[in-house]
Amino acid sequence: MNDSFFAVMCGGMIALLFGMILCFAGYRLFLVLLPIWGFFFGFGLGAQSIQALFGEAFLATITSWAVGFIVAVVFAVLAYLFYIAAVAIVSFSLGYSVTVGVLTAIGLPLAGGFIAWLIAVVVGIALAFVVLRFNIQKVVIELATAFLGAGAIVGVFVLLFGGPAAQIMQNPVQFVLKNSPFWAIVFIVLGIVAFAAQYMNNRSWEVQSYNRMSDSMATA
Repeated sequence: MNDSFFAVMCGGMIALLFGMILCFAGYRLFLVLLPIWGFFFGFGLGAQSIQALFGEAFLATITSWAVGFIVAVVFAVLAYLFYIAAVAIVSFSLGYSVTVGVLTAIGLPLAGGFIAWLIAVVVGIALAFVVLRFNIQKVVIELATAFLGAGAIVGVFVLLFGGPAAQIMQNPVQFVLKNSPFWAIVFIVLGIVAFAAQYMNNRSWEVQSYNRMSDSMATA
């Protein structure tokens, strides 16, 4: 076993564990998981934005890495400080990721495809607005964490079976919807099962909203 394979296995196991926790306990562990998810999703979003706007390969330039890291830190900090920001980020990430996956599956690529990126951003913003406007955070958090976690789990298995690492890291949902009907079915079924499990387990349990900046200022 060479070092690179061992590193991939270790990274895959960590990602699989995170995906399973996100998938089946995302709502209950929302306060802990969302800053982490905000960081990783923000990094991917920043890099994909550079890819779409300038037609570059994913993480092919220093600019894409820098923008990805900046967006990652901003999303993680906002998700940690403000409940409303955490809800908006997870709602946006669900709308954006699924839209990118569907558009790519029907032949509208993200690389160099400003239209596809713009549609995904608009859908993500619209979903976040609807969630906050109509106060349906609980159901959408459960739905988002179930399917985003399912995407992470499926992405790990596809990667371990020899899938292209760069494409899977960019958007596992996009990759399976475009390239593998089998894994696409697994992703959908796993997401539905995880959402049903979360919905049943959380019927009498609510996440408390928070504003850590305001709280810290009040206690200062």
